[in-house]
Amino acid sequence: MDDKKWAWERLNEKDVNEFAMEYIQFLSHVKTERESVEYIKTLAEAHDFKPIDSIEKLLPGDKVYSIFKNKMILLAVIGEKNPVDGLRFIGAHIDAPRLDLKPSPLYEDSGIALLKTHYYGGIKKYQWVNIPLAIHGVVVLKDGTKKHIVIGEDPKDPTFVIPDLLPHLARKKQGERKGFDIVKGEELRILVGNKPAKVEEDKKVKDKVKKMILDILSEKYGISEEDFISADLEIVPAIKPREAGFDRSMIAAYGQDDRICAYTTLRAILDVTKPKETCIAVFVDREEIGSDGNAGAKSRFLEVFIGDLIEKFNGSATERDVLKAFINSRAISADVDAAVNPIYKDVHDTQNAGYLGKGVIVTKYTGAGGKYGASEAHAEFMAWIRRIFDKRAVPWQPGLLGKVDEGGGGTIAKYFAERGIDVVDIGPGLIGMHSPYEISSKADLYSAYLAYKTFFEEE
Repeated sequence: MDDKKWAWERLNEKDVNEFAMEYIQFLSHVKTERESVEYIKTLAEAHDFKPIDSIEKLLPGDKVYSIFKNKMILLAVIGEKNPVDGLRFIGAHIDAPRLDLKPSPLYEDSGIALLKTHYYGGIKKYQWVNIPLAIHGVVVLKDGTKKHIVIGEDPKDPTFVIPDLLPHLARKKQGERKGFDIVKGEELRILVGNKPAKVEEDKKVKDKVKKMILDILSEKYGISEEDFISADLEIVPAIKPREAGFDRSMIAAYGQDDRICAYTTLRAILDVTKPKETCIAVFVDREEIGSDGNAGAKSRFLEVFIGDLIEKFNGSATERDVLKAFINSRAISADVDAAVNPIYKDVHDTQNAGYLGKGVIVTKYTGAGGKYGASEAHAEFMAWIRRIFDKRAVPWQPGLLGKVDEGGGGTIAKYFAERGIDVVDIGPGLIGMHSPYEISSKADLYSAYLAYKTFFEEE
């Protein structure tokens, strides 16, 4: 479309900037899926959402939520219509590409203590070396005690680094490798110490630096080496989200895929009051690795939640009621798309691509090659989306994820579709997606919020 308009020209700049600064604060505090769930729960409760299990009878206007495994959370605002007759879903994922610690990560080599990692999701591994890193997550001790860990975010904390090879010695070792293997997965190892522990002369300790790290972990955090086995510890960039550009029109931050959609979905459902159809915000884990796992979009916990909702609204719920509710429903898979990168325009079909600053991107289908691995929104549903967005003057644009044979990708849309739900992908465009510092437009951020709010509210 040659007539794509700037979202900035259609929005109130004051509203856009205020919303963006609140989003930046969200990104400053939330870097893992567990932290996302806790943030969403806290804000939801402040807006009168209650655990669904605490309510015996659901009535129009009620607000409920449910959490699964501390990595998935669902919010619902009950509508006037019977849930079996249809629901409105918006689903976003709250995981992001990162590095995870291996179950037995700590070792010493050449007088340095290091942690072994296993990368999570699609990353360019060379982007993760020689940048400041932080450790976030939980360690669960054998007795069930849970230790919450955040190290590397406070200016008083130490930081962590994966060392790259100096260019003087890298010509053969790295220079002859292909781009994605310039740094290999097993080379993503984090420096954590260089000082030997003080031990008595009569005691033989092979790895004194490793012992020093274990002593610190024990004294400061109450963690032993074996406790790493029952830990969810994630390595994320220790880089603060910032406004970007002389005009401050953009946002640079880690984890915007897909927390930009999670935040705008959250803000949209918090603003819903008395909808016609029950509105549900779904926040899931594991999308970056195929939505596998019991807290991902494939999880049957969604069926349980909808069954509970129907039962508490109607007095009873059958499996057929749940299936009919899905088949009568509409959904947005709230996920980002690739905005045209002006430095690498040739990977995009620019006639069918989204642009930064021109509104939220409506992606009819994703997948790869011959549309493999994705659902595709039906023409009737696309027409309805166009109609409600234009009615509310939501800045939007169509887009696809690159040229046909250039690559591709998937979202949680197909898992909504497998349940019989009409679904389409809608979200802001990003530049530098899956990097430690992704770029978004403030105008697209606010356009996404308006789009999701419209979807919940319009007939």
